[in-house]
Amino acid sequence: MDMKKYAAEAIGTFWLTFAGCGSAVIAAGFPQVGIGLVGVSLAFGLSVVTMAYAIGHISGCHLNPAVTVGLAAGGRFPAGQVLPYVIAQVAGAIVAAWILYVIASGAPGFDVGKGFASNGYDAHSPGQYSMIVCFLTEVVMTMMFLFIIMGATHGRAPAGFAPLAIGLALVMIHLVSIPVTNTSVNPARSTGPALFVGGWALSQLWLFWVAPLIGGALGGVIYRWLSEEPTGVVAGVKTA
Repeated sequence: MDMKKYAAEAIGTFWLTFAGCGSAVIAAGFPQVGIGLVGVSLAFGLSVVTMAYAIGHISGCHLNPAVTVGLAAGGRFPAGQVLPYVIAQVAGAIVAAWILYVIASGAPGFDVGKGFASNGYDAHSPGQYSMIVCFLTEVVMTMMFLFIIMGATHGRAPAGFAPLAIGLALVMIHLVSIPVTNTSVNPARSTGPALFVGGWALSQLWLFWVAPLIGGALGGVIYRWLSEEPTGVVAGVKTA
């Protein structure tokens, strides 16, 4: 049963990375009809909505190491399951980045060095934002994301609407922070593209692990303090 959860997390994170980063790499700047910043933001949010309905009942649909850590910090996920969830999520993101690279490289003039939807700071921030500002942005955005996830999955929240609230929250996060960091709030999503860009993307990847993990833990702890009951585990079906 646990292996099914890990497989679901890998597939879900694959979809988030492929659809979200794919929208940025392939469709965002397409001449005359590109989807732009708003379209990329919607793609990331919709990837979460669709997968939450598809696999939420299997694994809880975390799709993000920061979400898994934040839910554990908030008492809503068993600490012993954090590492295998994170491994599955990173594996799914890497496979997604690989397939996206194969597809994107089929176009004339493709240059992975242009960023490939990687996250960065200083010269590699879309708006040239400093490392400190980018770190703060990722902490705050991930903290609020976890706060919303904790609330939307609360036992007293309106039933069946958690995927919509969480997906829309991710859209809002991207609308604000794409110009700052190209928006991570998800270490797995950042790792996949960075492996193919190499160089600066790998050297700056540390920020997109450390900041989201800190933010996720803060969001989980703050919501746990605000509303302790009920404390339903966000992990899908029960383990055997």
